[in-house]
Amino acid sequence: MLKNRKNIIGIIPVRMSSTRFPGKPMVPILGMPMIGHVYNRVKMSPILSDVYLAVSGKEIEDYADSIGAKWIPDKKVHRGCSNAIAEAMLEIESMTGEKIDIVVMVQGDEPMIMPEMIDMAVKPILEDLSIEVVNLMAPIRSIAEHEDKNCPKVVVDRNNFALYFSREPIPSRKKWSGGDYPKFKQVCVIPFTRDFLLEFGQMQPTPLEEIESIDMNRVLEYGHKVKMVHEDFETYCVDTPEDLKRVEKLMSDDSLVKKYKN
Repeated sequence: MLKNRKNIIGIIPVRMSSTRFPGKPMVPILGMPMIGHVYNRVKMSPILSDVYLAVSGKEIEDYADSIGAKWIPDKKVHRGCSNAIAEAMLEIESMTGEKIDIVVMVQGDEPMIMPEMIDMAVKPILEDLSIEVVNLMAPIRSIAEHEDKNCPKVVVDRNNFALYFSREPIPSRKKWSGGDYPKFKQVCVIPFTRDFLLEFGQMQPTPLEEIESIDMNRVLEYGHKVKMVHEDFETYCVDTPEDLKRVEKLMSDDSLVKKYKN
């Protein structure tokens, strides 16, 4: 382990103006706003020194204050979440006077995230200086999920580095007759090294990033690598009201909820 990388923080981008599900950060799940679940579960990761919300919207600012969450205003001048995270990191460094080593971006629509997922995502960066950015991936468990355009998919090489991200069903099953085959979705738990996050923030958006609406394609188009880490937790993000119903049902027996809800 690279012991010198000690200051690892989590940043959760939160915006009320989602195009697919406006206002979704504050929709209740089991009586708590979705962003409350994400924040509390990320805070449970022992590897993180601190957790911040990158906030856009007075309603979320007020909620963050009500639960004692630290937050940074998102100035909404960036197109992708990763750019906003880079700016938030610099703001946090200015506030605290401490240099950050690794930033873990966790999307605010991942209310089922497990603390272990954060730890396993950070591990490759701690073990290998050449790795600049990591992304979790999980098995796609149904044809419907594979075809869902709200679900970002990823294909990887033999060493689990990303080859491409898409909202289309990749790999295609149309010409495959050999039974089941690996199908993975992107899980938006993404650690960056500090220097690479700043470099990423200076990169201009790229065609494949814009076509797919997935930030990580920008990394690939500029010739960098994204290390993918396989995880088997059954978690789902919330992109639509239908997703919300499924997630709330699955979380009704979630043991973590009982630890923080009250």
